[in-house]
Amino acid sequence: MANDDLTPVRQQYLDIKRNYQDAILFFRLGDFYETFDEDAEIIARELDLTLTSRPIGKGARTPLAGVPYHAVDTYLARLIQKGYHVAVCEQMGDQPVKGIFPRKVTRVVTPGTVTEAALLPGDANNYLAAIYIDEGSVALSYCDVTTGEFAAAELPLEALRAELTRLRPAELIYPDNQTLPEGINMHATPLPAWKFEAGKCADTLRTHFHVSSLAGFGIKENSAPARVSGAIIHYLKETQPGALTLLNSLRHYSLNEFMTLDASTRRNLELDETLRGERKGSLLGSLDYAITPMGKRLIHQWVSQPLLSVEKITRRQDGVQLFFDNGMMRAELRAALKPLADLERLVNRVLAGVAQPRDLVAMRGTLNELPKIKTVIGNQLPVTSYQWTVCGEEFTLLQNAIDDDPPATLQNNGVIRAGYSAELDGVMDSSKHAREWIANLEATERERTGI
Repeated sequence: MANDDLTPVRQQYLDIKRNYQDAILFFRLGDFYETFDEDAEIIARELDLTLTSRPIGKGARTPLAGVPYHAVDTYLARLIQKGYHVAVCEQMGDQPVKGIFPRKVTRVVTPGTVTEAALLPGDANNYLAAIYIDEGSVALSYCDVTTGEFAAAELPLEALRAELTRLRPAELIYPDNQTLPEGINMHATPLPAWKFEAGKCADTLRTHFHVSSLAGFGIKENSAPARVSGAIIHYLKETQPGALTLLNSLRHYSLNEFMTLDASTRRNLELDETLRGERKGSLLGSLDYAITPMGKRLIHQWVSQPLLSVEKITRRQDGVQLFFDNGMMRAELRAALKPLADLERLVNRVLAGVAQPRDLVAMRGTLNELPKIKTVIGNQLPVTSYQWTVCGEEFTLLQNAIDDDPPATLQNNGVIRAGYSAELDGVMDSSKHAREWIANLEATERERTGI
């Protein structure tokens, strides 16, 4: 069909879709995210939705399937679990331009770049990993965009499978001119090889971290670890640019710091799951008494990476002994920790600009508990051991500005507490009385004009 025969919305959709051929495009139309053509057929099949059609001009129709905007996270989760990438296209502004609302893709959700709380495992990290194979060795980099963890290493090719088994990345990116080693079974996304070019990746890292050299991270310029770390930054720029603010450091690590366990050994030792694939009965299942999501992720990392340093092992043992010997403090601390939400991910959602009102309420409730935790710890340990702030100013701001029971999304009124802003209160009051004003307008104008 000629372009002149298409409806304006159809032409807009095609222009946007052209840049996201490898993703399902969720196209915002009113209260729904609509999909068209092959995308509509895919989500109708995968999500068990009704497949309909929509006119696109001159009597032609195209397949159509949609999901309500307020439930989009549920559908996204199901698609991501099946390995699909989804480009979310939002309506920009409140007024149409030349009869059509401007729209643009604001994020591309992939298994390794998810930031929405509803789509994430609470007790485990959600890693995005990248690899680059070079003459018998392999560079590996991984990050969790919800916690800010970012690390890179260079290891023997034969150790790659064991390290990926430890990390269990939700998504693995690699150059499309390389072949994944045998036995790597996970969601993998090939990228154009030029995105792993050494000079370009090193420059990307320097620009991102605002440094003139990568030496401070323990990474050589134009090295293989620089390739994979730079490729991750580039991939996030294209998919979740807001998440880049969370990656403010890069850790270079060596397998010599930890006990190397191959995939078979990890499985037979039942470190984090039994041979039947269950956590209960595994070593992690026996040790994990953490009551916060942050603690659960940390102990998962500790179990997955057994230390080799005697000094570090001793320090952990001293910590265990401290809490073993102080049952009262242990009970008080657990009671103080119990109300905490996932502060690590909440803070990063704020930094990424994707936090919702309920996230701010959860953060406020968590910050409210910090003084209690600091008091419990301060009474038992040297004060110099725990010099951390309770974020009093931030708590006061959230307490004064955010309503006790705000709506679920920013699209609804009632997020800001009444009385916090006189200007906003005036706007809200005018809005509440707008219907009454319009209803009285007819009588007022009839009396004024005599019509």
